[in-house]
Amino acid sequence: MSVSFLGEFEVTMDAKGRFSLPAGFRRQLDAGEEQKGFVVSRGNGAFLNFYTKGEWEKYAKRISKLNDFNPRSQKLKRILLSGATELFLDSVGRVLIPKQLQEYAGLSKAVIFSTMGNKFEIWDKQKHTDFFKEEEDKVQEYGEELFGSGLMNPFDDENE
Repeated sequence: MSVSFLGEFEVTMDAKGRFSLPAGFRRQLDAGEEQKGFVVSRGNGAFLNFYTKGEWEKYAKRISKLNDFNPRSQKLKRILLSGATELFLDSVGRVLIPKQLQEYAGLSKAVIFSTMGNKFEIWDKQKHTDFFKEEEDKVQEYGEELFGSGLMNPFDDENE
């Protein structure tokens, strides 16, 4: 079954790089999932990816199948997998983001924990705001490019 998380949450990261997982996210987890831990890794931009342990295992398995003899595959694997860190909640429900990953994403005190279907992204709040300001006018263009410009709705089940 595919996981599909919902929500966007603003959290505050302390000076040590810790923040509490939002209650809205925690309510979406399966029973016992918090105890299995999470994985945080570099994103393919100025943000971090945050996975449940089960979703990380699926993702890492797919990425690890990329050909190590292809220079682009090797570079992509290096960026996305190196620095990946297993996280566990502390006694008060916080996770600690490693310093090198905080620096990679340019995280400050104000952080956005934002859904991406089967994972969350962790953004610096200002970078997140800037990204959406830059991209808001392009949604129509992206939709047409990715889903076509036909008269039929690409999300209509009857078209399959």
